Amino acid sequence: MTMKKSIIYIISIFLLFPSCSQDFIDLIPVSTVTIEFIYKTDKDFLDAMTGIYQPIRNQYNNFYIFGDIRADDSWVEIPKNNSASYSDRFTLNSADGLLNDTWNRYYQAIFRANMLLTKIEEANDTDVPNKTRYIAEARFLRALCYFDLVRIFGDVPAVTQPLSVPEAYKTPRNPVASIYNDIIIPDFQVAESGLRASYSGSDIGRPTIGAAKAILGRVYLTMGDFTKAESKLNEVTTLGYQLVDDYNKLFDYTNKRHSEYIFNIEYHGGVNGGSPFTNAFMPNYNAMTDFFGIAGYGDEWNSPSRELYNLFEADDLRKEISVGILGGYYDANGTWGSIPPNTSQTYTKKYIARNPSRNDSPADWKVIRYGDVVLMLAEAMNENGKTAQAIPLLNSIRKRAGVSEYTTTMNQGETRDAIVLERRLELSFEGVRWFDLVRTGKAYEVMKDKDPPMSAEYMTLFPLPLSQVQLINDKTIFPQNPFYQ
Repeated sequence: MTMKKSIIYIISIFLLFPSCSQDFIDLIPVSTVTIEFIYKTDKDFLDAMTGIYQPIRNQYNNFYIFGDIRADDSWVEIPKNNSASYSDRFTLNSADGLLNDTWNRYYQAIFRANMLLTKIEEANDTDVPNKTRYIAEARFLRALCYFDLVRIFGDVPAVTQPLSVPEAYKTPRNPVASIYNDIIIPDFQVAESGLRASYSGSDIGRPTIGAAKAILGRVYLTMGDFTKAESKLNEVTTLGYQLVDDYNKLFDYTNKRHSEYIFNIEYHGGVNGGSPFTNAFMPNYNAMTDFFGIAGYGDEWNSPSRELYNLFEADDLRKEISVGILGGYYDANGTWGSIPPNTSQTYTKKYIARNPSRNDSPADWKVIRYGDVVLMLAEAMNENGKTAQAIPLLNSIRKRAGVSEYTTTMNQGETRDAIVLERRLELSFEGVRWFDLVRTGKAYEVMKDKDPPMSAEYMTLFPLPLSQVQLINDKTIFPQNPFYQ
């Protein structure tokens, strides 16, 4: 997702799409005059597309709270009174502002995509030569939003047209299966047929055919449709992507374009368009942040668990950048610096990047990369009884990590366990682990005896925002998720 120029948001976009936390699904009345003014030329639609990206970008600032901290590879080692710590301890309640913000941001993006899609149908092809691409891009973004929403909240309202406020109050939660079959899958299918294979100039970073196919493969895997997952992920392997030779290059933010890149949420530090990840994941130790060139203090919100730290073999080339060095760091002279007590003793280096001001880092968020595709394809093949074909894919990841490869004589169960382990080692702190646990039905089994423990299976879903439940105030169409107050 390129945000190269979009950090300077066009005033007309904000006039068209103001934010309002009190209104359901961000429904703001829009005058006909404003609509007709905005949606006329190709550039108007391109500018409107920028308005869809903005809330998605803001939402991915916090995606790690759902995808990482909730699971066992990450924790808030020094407990705090904030959403990240509550998610880690399974005490996040429906009144938490994170949930309301998450809901509103996704539905702001969905509303904006719906508005663009509605208006572009009326546009003349001559006036809007990129019409097919804009439709595909808007539907890609809408599908991405719905995919995240159902994985976080379960049943959600299915909205594919701009609604009036009275209509919104009557819109029920729709079953997850229908969201997948009626919106997510069709949207990604339109996206893969209408997006471009690559972009140039300021468009670099927009979703491509490969991004649509890769995330659709993840969708099928999440649904447990291994046949379709294998087929779709196989298509991605024909598009020219390759594993980079050095794992560390994946997290070099001076060179964000490489053969493994598929789709990122992109940030550009130094112009108030950076990400919060560098500060958010660092220990709160000034000598350490100063050494790494990080302005401001570390929040230590997303630290590697001791369990994850110990899973890495000593010679695994992914270890240091994934889970740092327990208890400290080495400076440029090789001098050891100990992290003080009562400060997080672990840290990931995947998001360490020099930033001139706090929370203004160039570190991107990887929505999906080719290493993930390789492991998902291995999983799908293994579940489809093609274990012998899955193991070489798994071993390609191991080979890059510099560790011994798995024997080709493993059976399906052994290969399944190996893939689970390899996904943890390869994709830690990339928002994957929690959703892997949930989609495989292992979340409660794995997390019930952890510290802090997951006390019940219903916690695989997060509570709906209390503000939305109270606003609709109709349990027949908009009930809270079971067992949440």
